[in-house]
Amino acid sequence: MKTEVFMQLSESVIMFSATLLPVRYYMEQLGGEDEDRAVYAPSPFDTGKRLLMVASDVSTKYTRRNDAEYEKIAGYIEKFVSPRQGNYLVYFPSYAVMEAVAEKIDFAEVLLQGRNMTESEKEAFLNSFTAEPDRTHVGFCVMGGLFSEGIDLKNDRLIGVVVVGTGLPMVCDERELFRDYFDRKKNSGFEYAYLYNGMNKVMQAAGRVIRTMEDTGAILLLDERFLNRQYLTLFPREWNDYRVVTLDSVNKELEDFWRMH
Repeated sequence: MKTEVFMQLSESVIMFSATLLPVRYYMEQLGGEDEDRAVYAPSPFDTGKRLLMVASDVSTKYTRRNDAEYEKIAGYIEKFVSPRQGNYLVYFPSYAVMEAVAEKIDFAEVLLQGRNMTESEKEAFLNSFTAEPDRTHVGFCVMGGLFSEGIDLKNDRLIGVVVVGTGLPMVCDERELFRDYFDRKKNSGFEYAYLYNGMNKVMQAAGRVIRTMEDTGAILLLDERFLNRQYLTLFPREWNDYRVVTLDSVNKELEDFWRMH
């Protein structure tokens, strides 16, 4: 409401972000009008220097959160980081899933995001992602948390990001009221209450790996739901070159990519 009042009192307002998708949804939520103009600017980054993969054989649905699925996620992470030594970030839907998968990691040094990190602890976490690392370093974080946006680990301070899950918010009374309202108004309650918010967090996390024109890196989305039409239609245009992988094929894709870079 404050944003809407501010816009009404202003002569003009310009809003921009890499993750204001879908544009019409955010225009509506931020108080825009139907006649307001929206521009989608193409990314200046060379997509040839970025590998985007979507896994088709893993899920983080609540009904699938079990030991076997956590083992598979850990296996994906191992195959993701093994072709090239370097710094990686893995984003999880919750601390519980992050900690469950961390228990199954024995192939790399893993640094976990704390639940109540101080500024000095946050700084120490980021500073551990050094240039020209002498061994593979993996940071585990929570989507939508401290390290999902506003951090710039340029060049080889970060060469890969794994996003575990679709980022859907937790079900709560307030969000369900929001869902009911937009079901009645637009027949799009799930999209407005959960889907758009979740994909925003996914794009923010994935965006950590390419920060400058010189950066090169890989992104892996771990959830078969990303291949559903309702998710694919929300992919940025620059993601149209995504590759579908399985636990058996992901390593080969990465080896081929890093061989060219």
